[in-house]
Amino acid sequence: MPASSPDPYYYLANFERAIRWVAERSDDLLDADERAFIRDFSLLPRASRALLVRMVMRRGSLFRTARLVYEEIGCPLAASAPLCAHGWLDAAPLLTLDDVFRLVTKVELAHVFPDRRAVLRGRKSDALDSLRRDHPDARPYAQWHPTADDAVLQVTIGARVDRLRLLFFGNLHQDWSEFVLADLGVFQYEQVAFERSSRAFQCRADVDAYLVLHACRETLELLGTAHDDDAFDALLHVAMSDTDITAASTRANSWLAHRRDKLLFRLGQHCERRQDWTRALAVYQGSAYPGARHRRMRVLERAGRPDAALALARVALDAPESDAEAQRVARMLPRLHRALGTPLARQPAAPRLAKTRLVLPRPSGPFSVERIACEALAEPGTVVHYVENALLNSLFGLLCWDAIFAAVPGAFFHPFQSGPADLHAPDFAARRTPWFAAALAQLDGEDYKATILRHFHAKAGLQSPFVFWGWLTDDLLQLALRCLPAAHLKRCFERLMVDVVANRTGFPDLIRFWPEEGRYEMVEIKGPGDRLQDNQLRWLAYCAAHDMPMRVVHVEWEAA
Repeated sequence: MPASSPDPYYYLANFERAIRWVAERSDDLLDADERAFIRDFSLLPRASRALLVRMVMRRGSLFRTARLVYEEIGCPLAASAPLCAHGWLDAAPLLTLDDVFRLVTKVELAHVFPDRRAVLRGRKSDALDSLRRDHPDARPYAQWHPTADDAVLQVTIGARVDRLRLLFFGNLHQDWSEFVLADLGVFQYEQVAFERSSRAFQCRADVDAYLVLHACRETLELLGTAHDDDAFDALLHVAMSDTDITAASTRANSWLAHRRDKLLFRLGQHCERRQDWTRALAVYQGSAYPGARHRRMRVLERAGRPDAALALARVALDAPESDAEAQRVARMLPRLHRALGTPLARQPAAPRLAKTRLVLPRPSGPFSVERIACEALAEPGTVVHYVENALLNSLFGLLCWDAIFAAVPGAFFHPFQSGPADLHAPDFAARRTPWFAAALAQLDGEDYKATILRHFHAKAGLQSPFVFWGWLTDDLLQLALRCLPAAHLKRCFERLMVDVVANRTGFPDLIRFWPEEGRYEMVEIKGPGDRLQDNQLRWLAYCAAHDMPMRVVHVEWEAA
């Protein structure tokens, strides 16, 4: 129970809050059974309501009453009676041998199978395999374990409750524990205006489409590297069908379309692992997920079709979807031209990166090379901070707070979101053009400083996908606003908006300030044997191209 809540039924209050939210805002998406559940649930005794919520918050659908011990509920069998009368619980479910092994301990199995004690002396999994042939049928718990002094209850409305959870959260990876964390003050969230157009789902078919896509992703994870052709064929048919419910809904719902594109991308990767080049090409062709076009080039190359791969690479270079794609394609070109025996046109020279060596004494104990370099570079008249991706992301998040938390359709569905649901969508910035334009326009004057400081104080601690509250201090913020030119901030923020997924990482480790001179330098630290990552190379090249001071420092250790 949350320490701040004296109410032992805090979890029940949270659950009831959620279903009221759904009833008020999404009644048109509910069917008769779901409306009846919301209505009838409120009429049950409190202990019965609490028991059901306790059960749906736990993993699985089968529970022994001996393990449903809650002081505020009392006897679980008594509390379960009204739930069984509604058909929401089954008091005598049919259990398979596997179910029994999951529910009882190894010691208890000796009482369930008294004539097979020799088999049970080994590992539990081995005993299960040994007993399967003799116990193929499912039966009630009382028949498996006649001497047991407890019972087994099964939740029969898990799918219905999951649908209500989906309607509230807009996803199935969040669960009811979000309420507890909010009650404890662990997480605090921005309060967003929830318009009807902002709902995750606009019609019931959207909910069905989400559930189909979710089931497909779960099936794909279960397949792993297995070569189950029938299961994979069925999965591909559902994901790629133009007549399936998922296709119809994703054509009208860009948020669902992005989820479908991501699923297709994952399916394409699965085809690649199976070296099924034909289907990999078809799946990637149908996906607009970032990186799908580059994967098509790689598949064409691996399938022995360098001419087709080169043709697609040229299309991509003429209009790259991102800096990341342009970088990957440029690396492919020499290889493709060699395969075809054709000359490679001279490529534009990459911007020269400033690089220096820093020779330091080798530390004797555990160390962070970035921290050591930070101390070494702190010369008189300078202030050096180890910031990684925190500073520029945070400045962007504070300046553009209103844009990031704008209640555009498909962005915010409930009060427990740390950021918009479409954050990783390719049109994230385009859908918020007026808000981002207003925020970045402040960088043409001095207003941006007041906005950043105002949000730093007014929004302190609220969850944000960009602001690193643990890294920010008043001193660091004041230094940044004094020494970072607005024009440079604008360049960085514009690049962030183009591709949030790729560009909010890769910033240099350190930032040096010269407070009296009002200037700065960003420094990427590389220890012995370290190399620059692709996203770091892209940021370094971008800063060099726009005359933003950034360099790479290679740390070496003094000889003993």
